[in-house]
Amino acid sequence: MILSVSSTPPDSAARFADMFAAMGTEPRLQIVRLLLAAHPKGIIAGDVGTELGIPPSTLSHHLERLKREGLITVTREGTFLRYAANSAVLSELLEFLFAECCTRTCAISPAELTFVKPERPT
Repeated sequence: MILSVSSTPPDSAARFADMFAAMGTEPRLQIVRLLLAAHPKGIIAGDVGTELGIPPSTLSHHLERLKREGLITVTREGTFLRYAANSAVLSELLEFLFAECCTRTCAISPAELTFVKPERPT
């Protein structure tokens, strides 16, 4: 028996595959994680490079690829570029990934997808 993927249009699968490919290198995945940690404010490009030890020319290449796939956004602040995770697009990506397992097959309970860490007592 062949199971079909739910109502995901074929072009959506290609779009999400491109997003996964963009995050398919260690530096880009580290960049996305760093930007998520700085959400929603984001981080100045130079600080991203310093934090992750990525040279400016290489960083520019990685940031451009992530931006092209819509995974991050960029805002100019004078002479600086501030990068931020695009939480809406990343949410779509996660929804696509977990759609089948949580709705039809129930392989993972939707409650298990809450990745929020408990707050530390002050």
